[in-house]
Amino acid sequence: MTPTANVIPTHTAPFTVHVISSDSPDVDAIGVPVLTGLPAHESIGFDAEALSRAGFTAKIGSVLTLPKVPVTVVATGVGDAGSLDAAGLRNAAAAFALATSTSRRLAFQLGGLTTVAAGAAAAAVVEGIMLARYRFDLRTTPAASVPVEEILLVVDSADAAAAQAGADRGRVTARAAMLARDLATAPAGMLTATRMAEVAVSLSAEFDFDVEVFDKEALVELGCGGLLGVNKGSVEPPRMIVMRYRPTGKSTGHLALVGKGIMYDSGGISLKPGDLSHSQMKNDMTGAADILGAMTTLATLGCPAQVTAFLMCTDNMPSGSAMQLGDVLVTRGGKTVEVLNTDAEGRLVMSDALVLAVEAGADAIVDIATLTGACLRTFGTEIAGLMGNNEGILAQVEAAAAATDEPVWRLPLPPGLRAELDSDIADIKNIGGVNAGSITAGLFLQEFVAGKPWAHIDIAGTAQAPASSRWIPRGPTAFGTRLLAELALGFRAPTAG
Repeated sequence: MTPTANVIPTHTAPFTVHVISSDSPDVDAIGVPVLTGLPAHESIGFDAEALSRAGFTAKIGSVLTLPKVPVTVVATGVGDAGSLDAAGLRNAAAAFALATSTSRRLAFQLGGLTTVAAGAAAAAVVEGIMLARYRFDLRTTPAASVPVEEILLVVDSADAAAAQAGADRGRVTARAAMLARDLATAPAGMLTATRMAEVAVSLSAEFDFDVEVFDKEALVELGCGGLLGVNKGSVEPPRMIVMRYRPTGKSTGHLALVGKGIMYDSGGISLKPGDLSHSQMKNDMTGAADILGAMTTLATLGCPAQVTAFLMCTDNMPSGSAMQLGDVLVTRGGKTVEVLNTDAEGRLVMSDALVLAVEAGADAIVDIATLTGACLRTFGTEIAGLMGNNEGILAQVEAAAAATDEPVWRLPLPPGLRAELDSDIADIKNIGGVNAGSITAGLFLQEFVAGKPWAHIDIAGTAQAPASSRWIPRGPTAFGTRLLAELALGFRAPTAG
């Protein structure tokens, strides 16, 4: 991504994806999968023994570039045929893409990989290539890596239709994740709550969803005291962005999505330390960015569910007017919250949206947020925390996570810990004790869903990658975008309980 100084990129560079049956595509480089213990494809020009002597192994992530004329061939390890799945193929395609960082036109050989269905294989390869090569770059000097402009997938003719459908889907989901990365990576001075709303409006017509933007006056009228309280210290006004997608046919259910959109989190009066993590707080709106990215996929992919999304956007700043410790906020619906830590602000802005989601009549609510450092310390940077009150919606989130290789792990919500949130003067306080921070945050959110089927995804650890790995570059990851799109595409209204 190479935007001008005052423009946030909201689309990736144009790229096309096609399925062909020719083994001699007109491209810069072609990736040729190599399975463990099996002969290499003839286009490589070397047998397994020769590849081994060159230091190549067929494990996933292993590549060997073979400069040839007119097309560079890259032997790409995909591991054992019996265990190869879409996730492994996505990882292998990412390794191929990184090995060809100066090539704009790429091909990948899919013929013969029978253990992964053609459609799933094509989608995974497109995602792996595009997400691995993603860059957000504000430098004026040329980048070392160039954008991918074209992907050709070489398949058996019998699989062409299924592969093209999968490739098209992979293009849509990769584009959505790159959009979410753009938003989460954009400096907070460039991407304010107001600008975030403008981005949503600009995308809505192209991607066929409706947008309603609520400014400060409208939020006062709605009684959204959580969002307004967090915004008190900022010179930038808040925005609640409500997006609505309706399917053309009979709906399989109504899913509400709630995203934390803290455009920059200083911690407020409870100021964060001035270390590197503070500079990363421009990504504290990743939950909102993930949802906006996912919304761009629904119409194109024919989502059968109705989806209503609430993005709660503001920054959290210290100033003479900022929210103070000991303040009591009145949230949407009238529940009072005593603020004992202004850096526990995400749950405050989301409380209003959860009530509104209940009022909207959703069959289930899923929220996503960079919510607690405790979740990062529990699961690290590759697994998100999952909590909720309904087995049906939790199972659907887990299935979507498995399908997209964006893993989640359940945490309990033991009622006994609810006492940690008891306040002497209000209905609830916004922080518990020193232990079980992720769980008490989940218990706080649960107070606002009125028993509606609900799941909470804590992406505090997974939103930011400390180093490049597989198809995830260093920096904001957009973890959750593809998961939420998959969830919506397969959503069915859960039963109560």
